[in-house]
Amino acid sequence: MNAIDDKSIVKEYFNGTGFDRWKRIYGDGEVNRVQLGIRNGHQKTVDTLLGWLKEDGNLEGLTVCDAGCGVGSLSIPLAEMGAVVSASDISEMMVGEGKERAAKLFGNNNNPTFTTSDLESLSGNFDTVICLDVLIHYPEEKAGDMIKHLVSMADRRFIVSFAPHTVLYCALKKIGEFFPGPSKATRAYLHREAAVVKTLEELGFEIKRRTLCKGNFYFSQMLEAVKKDV
Repeated sequence: MNAIDDKSIVKEYFNGTGFDRWKRIYGDGEVNRVQLGIRNGHQKTVDTLLGWLKEDGNLEGLTVCDAGCGVGSLSIPLAEMGAVVSASDISEMMVGEGKERAAKLFGNNNNPTFTTSDLESLSGNFDTVICLDVLIHYPEEKAGDMIKHLVSMADRRFIVSFAPHTVLYCALKKIGEFFPGPSKATRAYLHREAAVVKTLEELGFEIKRRTLCKGNFYFSQMLEAVKKDV
Protein backbone atom coordinates (compact mmCIF):
# COMPACT_ATOMS: atom_id res chain seq x y z
CA MET A 1 0.00 0.00 0.00
CA ASN A 2 1.49 3.36 -0.98
CA ALA A 3 1.19 6.70 0.77
CA ILE A 4 -1.61 7.89 -1.53
CA ASP A 5 -3.67 4.82 -0.71
CA ASP A 6 -2.98 5.34 2.98
CA LYS A 7 -4.09 8.96 2.73
CA SER A 8 -7.37 8.02 1.05
CA ILE A 9 -8.05 5.38 3.70
CA VAL A 10 -7.24 7.78 6.53
CA LYS A 11 -9.50 10.47 5.07
CA GLU A 12 -12.39 8.05 4.60
CA TYR A 13 -11.93 6.57 8.07
CA PHE A 14 -11.88 9.88 9.93
CA ASN A 15 -14.85 11.16 7.94
CA GLY A 16 -16.76 7.95 8.71
CA THR A 17 -16.62 5.32 11.43
CA GLY A 18 -13.42 6.69 12.90
CA PHE A 19 -14.87 10.13 13.55
CA ASP A 20 -17.33 9.06 16.24
CA ARG A 21 -14.68 6.94 17.94
CA TRP A 22 -12.02 9.64 18.05
CA LYS A 23 -14.51 12.38 18.89
CA ARG A 24 -15.30 10.42 22.05
CA ILE A 25 -11.63 9.80 22.79
CA TYR A 26 -10.78 13.50 22.46
CA GLY A 27 -13.84 14.52 24.45
CA ASP A 28 -14.84 14.00 28.07
CA GLY A 29 -17.62 11.44 27.75
CA GLU A 30 -17.64 7.79 28.72
CA VAL A 31 -15.14 5.56 26.91
CA ASN A 32 -13.80 2.05 27.30
CA ARG A 33 -10.48 1.16 28.96
CA VAL A 34 -8.45 1.23 25.75
CA GLN A 35 -9.92 4.55 24.65
CA LEU A 36 -9.33 6.05 28.08
CA GLY A 37 -5.68 5.06 27.90
CA ILE A 38 -5.34 6.74 24.51
CA ARG A 39 -7.19 9.84 25.73
CA ASN A 40 -4.95 10.22 28.77
CA GLY A 41 -1.79 9.55 26.77
CA HIS A 42 -2.64 12.09 24.09
CA GLN A 43 -3.58 14.66 26.73
CA LYS A 44 -0.22 14.09 28.40
CA THR A 45 1.47 14.89 25.08
CA VAL A 46 -0.58 18.07 24.69
CA ASP A 47 0.03 19.18 28.28
CA THR A 48 3.77 18.54 27.97
CA LEU A 49 3.96 20.59 24.79
CA LEU A 50 2.00 23.46 26.32
CA GLY A 51 4.35 23.34 29.29
CA TRP A 52 7.35 23.67 26.99
CA LEU A 53 5.85 26.72 25.30
CA LYS A 54 4.96 28.33 28.63
CA GLU A 55 8.56 27.91 29.79
CA ASP A 56 9.67 29.98 26.81
CA GLY A 57 7.48 32.95 27.78
CA ASN A 58 4.31 34.70 26.66
CA LEU A 59 2.53 33.13 23.69
CA GLU A 60 0.60 36.31 22.85
CA GLY A 61 0.74 36.82 19.07
CA LEU A 62 2.84 33.70 18.42
CA THR A 63 1.93 32.27 15.01
CA VAL A 64 1.40 28.52 15.10
CA CYS A 65 0.47 25.94 12.47
CA ASP A 66 -1.24 22.92 14.01
CA ALA A 67 -0.88 20.37 11.21
CA GLY A 68 -3.29 17.49 11.72
CA CYS A 69 -5.32 19.28 14.39
CA GLY A 70 -8.09 16.71 14.86
CA VAL A 71 -10.89 18.25 16.92
CA GLY A 72 -8.70 21.08 18.23
CA SER A 73 -7.29 19.48 21.38
CA LEU A 74 -4.12 21.54 20.97
CA SER A 75 -5.31 24.43 18.80
CA ILE A 76 -7.96 25.61 21.24
CA PRO A 77 -5.74 25.84 24.35
CA LEU A 78 -3.04 27.53 22.25
CA ALA A 79 -5.57 30.17 21.20
CA GLU A 80 -6.65 30.55 24.83
CA MET A 81 -3.01 31.31 25.67
CA GLY A 82 -2.88 34.09 23.05
CA ALA A 83 -1.29 32.33 20.07
CA VAL A 84 -2.59 32.94 16.55
CA VAL A 85 -3.37 29.42 15.37
CA SER A 86 -3.86 28.00 11.89
CA ALA A 87 -5.36 24.54 12.37
CA SER A 88 -5.90 21.96 9.64
CA ASP A 89 -6.91 18.34 9.29
CA ILE A 90 -7.58 15.95 6.43
CA SER A 91 -11.01 15.13 7.87
CA GLU A 92 -13.89 17.55 7.24
CA MET A 93 -15.73 15.99 10.17
CA MET A 94 -12.83 16.58 12.56
CA VAL A 95 -12.47 20.18 11.38
CA GLY A 96 -16.21 20.75 11.82
CA GLU A 97 -16.06 19.44 15.38
CA GLY A 98 -13.04 21.64 16.11
CA LYS A 99 -14.89 24.71 14.84
CA GLU A 100 -17.87 23.92 17.05
CA ARG A 101 -15.72 23.48 20.13
CA ALA A 102 -13.84 26.71 19.44
CA ALA A 103 -17.05 28.67 18.79
CA LYS A 104 -18.39 27.69 22.22
CA LEU A 105 -15.38 29.34 23.81
CA PHE A 106 -14.47 32.20 21.51
CA GLY A 107 -17.58 32.95 19.47
CA ASN A 108 -16.76 33.99 15.91
CA ASN A 109 -13.36 35.63 16.38
CA ASN A 110 -11.72 33.32 13.80
CA ASN A 111 -8.94 32.07 16.08
CA PRO A 112 -8.11 29.26 15.75
CA THR A 113 -8.67 29.27 12.00
CA PHE A 114 -9.74 25.78 10.92
CA THR A 115 -9.33 24.44 7.38
CA THR A 116 -9.62 21.03 5.73
CA SER A 117 -6.31 20.02 4.13
CA ASP A 118 -3.83 17.19 3.92
CA LEU A 119 -0.29 17.87 5.09
CA GLU A 120 1.10 18.01 1.56
CA SER A 121 -1.13 20.97 0.65
CA LEU A 122 -0.25 23.18 3.60
CA SER A 123 1.64 26.40 2.96
CA GLY A 124 2.59 29.62 4.70
CA ASN A 125 5.13 30.77 7.27
CA PHE A 126 4.78 30.44 11.02
CA ASP A 127 6.98 30.92 14.03
CA THR A 128 6.14 27.39 15.14
CA VAL A 129 4.85 24.37 13.21
CA ILE A 130 3.45 21.47 15.22
CA CYS A 131 2.49 17.99 14.03
CA LEU A 132 1.28 15.69 16.82
CA ASP A 133 0.58 11.99 16.38
CA VAL A 134 0.08 12.27 12.60
CA LEU A 135 3.21 10.55 11.26
CA ILE A 136 1.69 7.26 12.38
CA HIS A 137 -0.22 7.42 9.07
CA TYR A 138 2.97 7.84 6.99
CA PRO A 139 5.35 4.97 6.13
CA GLU A 140 8.98 5.56 7.05
CA GLU A 141 10.08 6.09 3.46
CA LYS A 142 7.61 9.00 3.12
CA ALA A 143 8.04 10.57 6.55
CA GLY A 144 11.28 12.37 5.71
CA ASP A 145 9.76 14.27 2.80
CA MET A 146 6.74 15.23 4.91
CA ILE A 147 8.95 16.51 7.71
CA LYS A 148 10.95 18.56 5.19
CA HIS A 149 7.74 20.11 3.88
CA LEU A 150 6.45 21.02 7.33
CA VAL A 151 9.83 22.37 8.47
CA SER A 152 9.96 24.61 5.40
CA MET A 153 7.03 26.55 6.91
CA ALA A 154 8.68 26.98 10.33
CA ASP A 155 10.59 30.24 10.84
CA ARG A 156 11.98 29.17 14.21
CA ARG A 157 10.63 25.96 15.71
CA PHE A 158 9.17 22.58 14.72
CA ILE A 159 7.56 20.14 17.14
CA VAL A 160 6.64 16.61 16.12
CA SER A 161 5.46 13.48 17.88
CA PHE A 162 5.37 9.94 16.54
CA ALA A 163 5.15 6.31 17.60
CA PRO A 164 8.78 5.27 18.12
CA HIS A 165 10.27 2.27 16.32
CA THR A 166 11.78 0.20 19.12
CA VAL A 167 11.95 -3.53 19.80
CA LEU A 168 9.32 -3.23 22.54
CA TYR A 169 6.83 -1.19 20.56
CA CYS A 170 7.31 -3.27 17.43
CA ALA A 171 6.42 -6.33 19.52
CA LEU A 172 3.34 -4.61 20.96
CA LYS A 173 2.26 -3.58 17.48
CA LYS A 174 2.58 -7.18 16.26
CA ILE A 175 0.45 -8.39 19.16
CA GLY A 176 -2.19 -5.77 18.40
CA GLU A 177 -2.44 -6.97 14.80
CA PHE A 178 -3.85 -10.26 16.07
CA PHE A 179 -6.93 -8.37 17.32
CA PRO A 180 -8.40 -6.57 14.30
CA GLY A 181 -11.40 -4.30 14.71
CA PRO A 182 -12.82 -0.88 13.78
CA SER A 183 -9.94 0.88 15.54
CA LYS A 184 -7.46 -0.87 13.21
CA ALA A 185 -9.02 0.57 10.05
CA THR A 186 -5.82 2.50 9.24
CA ARG A 187 -2.24 1.30 9.21
CA ALA A 188 0.00 2.39 12.08
CA TYR A 189 3.59 3.17 11.15
CA LEU A 190 6.44 3.39 13.66
CA HIS A 191 9.40 5.72 13.12
CA ARG A 192 13.04 5.60 14.19
CA GLU A 193 13.93 8.60 16.31
CA ALA A 194 17.47 8.68 14.89
CA ALA A 195 16.09 9.03 11.36
CA VAL A 196 13.78 11.88 12.35
CA VAL A 197 16.59 13.67 14.19
CA LYS A 198 18.95 13.24 11.22
CA THR A 199 16.39 14.79 8.87
CA LEU A 200 15.89 17.76 11.18
CA GLU A 201 19.64 18.31 11.58
CA GLU A 202 20.15 18.20 7.82
CA LEU A 203 17.54 20.97 7.56
CA GLY A 204 19.50 23.19 9.94
CA PHE A 205 17.55 22.45 13.11
CA GLU A 206 18.76 21.09 16.43
CA ILE A 207 16.89 19.23 19.15
CA LYS A 208 16.08 21.42 22.14
CA ARG A 209 13.77 19.11 24.10
CA ARG A 210 12.54 15.56 23.82
CA THR A 211 10.31 13.28 25.85
CA LEU A 212 8.44 9.99 25.61
CA CYS A 213 4.79 10.32 26.60
CA LYS A 214 3.28 6.94 27.34
CA GLY A 215 0.41 5.27 29.08
CA ASN A 216 -1.92 2.36 28.63
CA PHE A 217 -2.32 1.68 24.88
CA TYR A 218 -0.47 4.89 23.95
CA PHE A 219 3.15 5.81 23.34
CA SER A 220 4.48 8.88 21.57
CA GLN A 221 7.99 10.30 21.22
CA MET A 222 7.95 14.09 21.02
CA LEU A 223 10.81 16.26 19.74
CA GLU A 224 11.17 20.02 19.75
CA ALA A 225 13.62 21.27 17.12
CA VAL A 226 14.74 24.87 16.78
CA LYS A 227 16.53 26.54 13.92
CA LYS A 228 20.25 26.89 14.55
CA ASP A 229 21.67 30.38 15.12
CA VAL A 230 18.22 31.92 15.69
